[in-house]
Amino acid sequence: MDKQIQQLVEMGATVPQARAALHKYKDVMQAAERIFDGEFAHIRDEGVGGRMRPDTSSILTPSRTPHTSTPEDVVQDHDMIDADDEDDVEDYVDYESDFEPQPMTREVDPYAGIFFSKDRREEVIEVEEEAEFVTLPESQEPIKLMMQGEWMKGCPEGNEQSFLFALYDYLCNGSCPCPQGCGFKISRKKCHFFPLFPEFSSYVQHLRAIVKRSCPNCNIEFCFACGEVVNTVNNRPSASRGNTSLFHCSNMQGVILGVGLAMLEATFAEQRQQLTGNGNQGPQRSKSNKKRKLHAHSTPTGDDEESDSYYASFAMGRKAKGGTGYAGDQREDTSGQLEAQAQQRAKDGKIGSLLAQIRVYLPSLRRHGGALTSDYMVHPTALAHLRRRFNYLCSTLLRNDSLTDMSERSVLYFELFEWLETISNHEALASMMAMPIMVISSVKSVAPKRAVHGKAVIRERAIIYEGSAGPRELLEAIVIQAQAAIKGLEGMKPSDPEEEMTEEQKRMTAKGKGKAKEPSPSLNDENEKLLAFCNRILATASAIDRSLRETKGDAFVDRLHAALPKILTSTFDHVSVRIGETEEERKKAYLDWAMQVRFEYCDLTVPSPDGDPNASVPHYKFYFNNEARMIANSDFPKRSLAIAKELAVLTTNLPVSWDSSVFLKVDENRVDIIKALIIGPEGTPFLFDIFLGPTYNHTPPSVKPTGGRYRFNPNLYADGKVCLSLLGTWSGPGWISGRSTLLQVLVSIQSMILCDEPYLNEPGWANSGGTPQSKAYSANVRRMVVKTAMLGNLKNPPEPFGDVIRTHYRLKADAIITQLDRWLAIDDGKQTTGDSAQTSGKWEATPSSNGFKKDVEEMQSLLWQLKDGTFQY
Repeated sequence: MDKQIQQLVEMGATVPQARAALHKYKDVMQAAERIFDGEFAHIRDEGVGGRMRPDTSSILTPSRTPHTSTPEDVVQDHDMIDADDEDDVEDYVDYESDFEPQPMTREVDPYAGIFFSKDRREEVIEVEEEAEFVTLPESQEPIKLMMQGEWMKGCPEGNEQSFLFALYDYLCNGSCPCPQGCGFKISRKKCHFFPLFPEFSSYVQHLRAIVKRSCPNCNIEFCFACGEVVNTVNNRPSASRGNTSLFHCSNMQGVILGVGLAMLEATFAEQRQQLTGNGNQGPQRSKSNKKRKLHAHSTPTGDDEESDSYYASFAMGRKAKGGTGYAGDQREDTSGQLEAQAQQRAKDGKIGSLLAQIRVYLPSLRRHGGALTSDYMVHPTALAHLRRRFNYLCSTLLRNDSLTDMSERSVLYFELFEWLETISNHEALASMMAMPIMVISSVKSVAPKRAVHGKAVIRERAIIYEGSAGPRELLEAIVIQAQAAIKGLEGMKPSDPEEEMTEEQKRMTAKGKGKAKEPSPSLNDENEKLLAFCNRILATASAIDRSLRETKGDAFVDRLHAALPKILTSTFDHVSVRIGETEEERKKAYLDWAMQVRFEYCDLTVPSPDGDPNASVPHYKFYFNNEARMIANSDFPKRSLAIAKELAVLTTNLPVSWDSSVFLKVDENRVDIIKALIIGPEGTPFLFDIFLGPTYNHTPPSVKPTGGRYRFNPNLYADGKVCLSLLGTWSGPGWISGRSTLLQVLVSIQSMILCDEPYLNEPGWANSGGTPQSKAYSANVRRMVVKTAMLGNLKNPPEPFGDVIRTHYRLKADAIITQLDRWLAIDDGKQTTGDSAQTSGKWEATPSSNGFKKDVEEMQSLLWQLKDGTFQY
C-alpha cells in the first residue's frame, strides 16, 4: 500500500487523496484516473490544505523560482529567502525537502545521491494513453499531442514526478490571467505547449507565435507560460525580442526541453530500428518479446531491440522501411555499402541538426552574447528530461567500440560532445555526468483498462530499469581508445636521449635551440582526420573535468575519477587481488582483475649485446627482433593509421571471461611490437609474439608461438607455425586488406585452442569425434599442457606476464585443482609425444609410469602454495 501511495503522490496527489482513492478502488491506476477526474479534490491535506491540482502560486515564475533540486543537495541557505517571499514558501515547500534541517553525521556521504550503485534496479508502472490529435492553423495535417504518460515516462528520481506533473498540468489546464489583475484571462490548452510537430523548428515557431500575449485592458505584454510581465526593454544591444521570448522563464525552458528531447529520442530510436531491420514493425515487435528479461548478471546497454521499440513508440510520423547494409547478418552484404554509408550520413546529419537546435535551449551561463533569464533560473524538470531522454541517445553513441566509425560520423559526435560540455558547465546539471544511466531491461504490458465515461482506453506497462555506466564513465572508454590511437599515429619514438648539438651543427641549423629535433612526419588526410577527432575527444573530457571542478568541487571529481576505467601504464599490485570465498565471488574477482590488466603498455626492450655496431637501435626479447629493428627509423603513414585503429579497439575489447581470456603487452615506444597471452582450456596460458610489419594491414600480422617444443594442436606446430587462413598459412577465408583486424586473429586462435577435441582440426579427421584416436590425441595434449604450459609457465613465468600468470593461477586454483584430478583419472597412461599426431600403437601403462601423476601432484602443490601465500616468487 505504501508503494502505491508513493506512486500516486509522485503523480501529484496528496497523501490523503491517495489513501482515499486506493481505499475505494484498490487498483492504483484506476485510483489515479479518479483523482485526475477530480473525484477526491475535496479531500484536504492536513496542515497544508493543498489539492492535487496546483494553482498558479505553486508554479515557477521568474519571480518565484526555488533552487534546482539535485540529488546531492542537503541543506539550503535559509538566508537567501527574502522576507517578502516568506508567505510563498509553503506554496512550494513540497517540492523541496531541504527547508528542514537535516542531521549531519560523519558517516553521511554527500554524493550518495549521485554515485548510487549501478546494481540499482527499479520497477516503474507507466501509463500509455490513446493518442490525441489536433488541427492547428500552421499545419495542414493533424498534429499529435504529447500525453501526460509520454511526458512523465522514465525512471524517476526524488521529486521529479511532482515537478513534471505540476508543469504539465499547469500548461494544459486553467487559464493565464493578466498579471495586473484586471480580470482578463486566456485559457490554456494542451495544444498550446504540447503539439508534436514533425520538425522541432516548427514547434519553436509555434511557441514564438503564442508565448507573448497582450492584455487589451492594461495594454501590457505578458508571458503565456508563466503569467509574468514581459520586459519590453532590451538589456543588451545584441538581444532581440524575437530571439529571447522563449528564454523569458523557466517554464518555457522545461517544456521546450521536454518536448524537444522527446522528439529527439523518438527520431533516434526509429532510425536504430531501421538499421536493425525492424523499422517496418514498430512497437508491435516488442509484444512478442514482452516477457524477455536480461540475465541478472548481464550489463544493460540500453540499445537492444526492445528498448528501441519502447523509445520509438512515441514517434511523430510513419516509419520508413529498414536500411541497407547494416542488417547485422553473419554474411556481410557489401553490394549496397556505399548507399548504406550515404544513408547513415544523412541520418547522422538529421540527428546532429536536431541536437544543435535543442541545445540552444539548454541552460548555459556561457551563452554567446551573455546569459538569459532561463539560464539563471533552471527549471527543476531540466535534469529530469536530460536523465530520462537524452541519456538514451548519449549512452548508445558512447558505447560505440569503433573509433573509426565514430570519426566517420564526426558530425554527430562533435555535437554530442558540445552537449556534454554544456551540461557539465552548469551547476544545476553537472551532477548528471556522474549519475549511472538507468536503462530498460524489460517491458511488460498490462491488460488495458476499460473506457469509462467516454474516456480513452488507458494501457499500463511495467518497465524494469537497471543502472549502468554514467556519461563521464562511458566517455572515458572512448578517451582510452583515442589515447591509444594517438599513440599509434605518433610513429616510432626514439628511445635514446637527445644529444647536445655541437657548435658547428648549431650554425648549420636555422633554428639553433640547442637540441637536435627531427621534424615530425607529415600525416596524410585520413590520419589527420582521425588525429583531430581523437584530440577533440580528449579536449572534451578535459573540459568536462575542468567544469566539474569549478561547479562541483575537487572532491566530486576525485570521487568520479576513482571509478573510471583505466589502462595500465605502471606496475599493478596483483598481490592485493583477493580470492573470494564462494565460486561466484571468485569469478567476479577474476573478471574484475582481468578487465584491469588485459591491455598494458610496457618496456619490452632488452640490453644490447656486447659489440653491437648498431647499439643505438633497441633490441627486444622477441621472435621478430631483427625485422623490428630494420624499420626502427622508418615511417609508414598508412600502417600508422591501421595500428592506431587497431589499438583503439584492442584497449577496450579484448575478450575476458572465467573460462578464457586474452592479455596483451604492447611496447610503450614501439606499438608494432606486441606480446599476447591467451588463456586456453581450464586456465592454460599460451604465449605468442606478434609483429605488425611495414605493410600492415594490407598484409596480415606475423604471429609466432613462444616457449614450446610441443605441438598442442594440429594448427600449432612445434616449430612455431600457426595454421590459420587469416594469416595466409592455411586454406579458407583469408586476410582482407584494410579490413581484417588483429582482434580477429586473436579470437580465432583463442577459439582454436579452446576446442574440446583438437584432433578434429587435422585435415581429414573432422568426422572422427569421440573415436579412440581423438581421445588418445586429447590425452597426449593434456600431458603436454600440464608439463609445459602449466608447470613450465608457473615455475619460470615468461616476462612480462609473470604477475598475470601467477595471479591467474591463484584466483583459479580451486577450479584447476579439480580439473587436474579429473584429467588424471581419465589419462590413458601412454607416454607423451612431442607431436600429438603420433599417438598410434598400443601402450600398456598407468599415469604414474608416464610421469603424468607426478606432474599433476607438483602442479597442485604449487596451486595450494599460491592460495595460502607460501609460494616462492
